[in-house]
Amino acid sequence: MGNHHHHEHSHQHVDGKNLGYSIVLNVVITLAQVIGGFVSGSLSLLSDALHNFTDVVSLIISWVANKMAGREASYNRTFGYKRAEIIAAFVNSLSLVVIAILIIKEAVERLIEPQKVESNLVIILAFVAILGNGLSVLLMKKDSQKNMNMKSAYLHLLTDMLASVAVLVGGLLMKFYEIYWVDPLLSIIIALYLIYVGYDLLKSSFKVLMLYTPEDIKTKEIVKSVCEIPEVKNIHHIHIWQLNEVEVHLEAHIDFHEDISLSKFDELLVLIEEKIKYFGINHINIQPEFDKPDAKDIIVQD
Repeated sequence: MGNHHHHEHSHQHVDGKNLGYSIVLNVVITLAQVIGGFVSGSLSLLSDALHNFTDVVSLIISWVANKMAGREASYNRTFGYKRAEIIAAFVNSLSLVVIAILIIKEAVERLIEPQKVESNLVIILAFVAILGNGLSVLLMKKDSQKNMNMKSAYLHLLTDMLASVAVLVGGLLMKFYEIYWVDPLLSIIIALYLIYVGYDLLKSSFKVLMLYTPEDIKTKEIVKSVCEIPEVKNIHHIHIWQLNEVEVHLEAHIDFHEDISLSKFDELLVLIEEKIKYFGINHINIQPEFDKPDAKDIIVQD
């Protein structure tokens, strides 16, 4: 008997319109901050500009991935481009962490030798960045709840806004109290926050790319549930993985006590699928067996 495959689609593809608006806003903010950072001599403003620049790149990656994910499958791409957004989330989160480390290195050097900063320009540009990033955050908030790629873009924008708030506070302190060491200190705080939010998303996207079983799915409980069916002798050779935000796949071999007919297996398959779907799996591929001389371990290294 051949393999029997079941799947349900509950795809929530997000159109990238709001993401496109956010890209335009961030290009304008980045250009203003780069020019302002060099003119004022502010590291925190340049750090924020560098962060904004990586965000522009990241948002473009997310936008391209979003468009690719909507493409249909083909004979040589049977899954289509469903992994594109997960790859984008991984690249974006990794860039957050790398940029943060570079910012910390530069900020430590500035702490050792503080430099005077033109605070008025810092205050003005920080305020402009807060408005621009705040609007982008509002545009992306709803989409961020639907998939990992949009969440990575949203986190970039949110950290941009928070960083700009920190830069504004620093600009005010430098203007009224001439505390110039606050500029590199704020840069370090911004960078540490980038590492914090970036690492969590990096870890999540890495697990999906490595085909880890999702943490909320208990393989042993699935085995126990399926084996409660009287006709089932055992379930083995299980693979469970997450393809993208909405698709969780399971493939397995099931041994039966008797040499049942194909029509009888189809009846039992309905029950088996109901039990497996209960655990949050929506793509199920079962291979039926009877006295087949293969490994009967639940997990088999192929």
